[in-house]
Amino acid sequence: MCRMQNHFGEIAGVLTAVFWTVTSLAFESAGKKVGSLAVNLIRLVIAFFLVGVYSWITRGFFFPTDASMYAWKWLAFSGIVGFLIGDLLLFQAFVLIGARISMLLMALAPPFATLMGWLLLGEVLSPQSWLGMAVTMTGIIIVILKREKLEKNGVKMRKFKSSYPIKGILLALGGAMGQAAGLVISKKGMGDYDAFSATQIRILAGTVGFAILFVFIKRWPRVWAALRNSSAMKRITLGAFFGPFLGVSFSLLAVQHTKAGIAATLMAIVPVLIIGPSILLFKEKVNWKEIIGAVIAVCGVAMFFL
Repeated sequence: MCRMQNHFGEIAGVLTAVFWTVTSLAFESAGKKVGSLAVNLIRLVIAFFLVGVYSWITRGFFFPTDASMYAWKWLAFSGIVGFLIGDLLLFQAFVLIGARISMLLMALAPPFATLMGWLLLGEVLSPQSWLGMAVTMTGIIIVILKREKLEKNGVKMRKFKSSYPIKGILLALGGAMGQAAGLVISKKGMGDYDAFSATQIRILAGTVGFAILFVFIKRWPRVWAALRNSSAMKRITLGAFFGPFLGVSFSLLAVQHTKAGIAATLMAIVPVLIIGPSILLFKEKVNWKEIIGAVIAVCGVAMFFL
């Protein structure tokens, strides 16, 4: 029991990965039905009330009125960076290259988080931790790149190219950067404050950001249409429960109790967790190269505990 308490942050990071596996699959399905933008806003609104009810039961506060102005400032900024920018990019990547590959690219969040943790929080990781991140990145590269045989002027050549649309890969990378930045900024603003209430502040900021964005790009009609789609709403509700409610809150618990880079790396094991559900639910064809790459990525995570 004592050992588990000593690794509470790491355990929270692993649970976050499980929750995000569920939510990424749910949001991929919903996004293909009603569009990623509508899914983004609706799931935040649902999550806001889920967190509010939980906080009211456990703390007596439906709304985080007990948070300091310092916490509000940094957590709101984190919500804009993580939810509005990061998730906006990630959810569109779900539609273009699927949840499985998108979440694999999200495993690049650890080096981003480590760099930002060093810049903003003064955190320093050991050489072994850096090596673990390098191994994780190697696994991702194995999955993303493929080698093609070419013949030019009678000369046989080999060329590496992306196995997936470049636009989708760039969107997922942007999502990884947004998540990493959001985590580090959250840690700076949260301190010892309740992780669930901190999540609610982040959700509120993201919701306001999306609402303003929708006014300018005139997307509100699509939101109303999505609300009438019962099939999509079931998936959005499921994703909101495991994503912005449980997933994001546990991610904050993780960064609260361990280094931001370690927390982000543990959350990056989603690529392995998601393989089975992707095959069973979406009938995806997963080759051995992709499985091996995902396993190598997770081996990089394991190096943090060796």
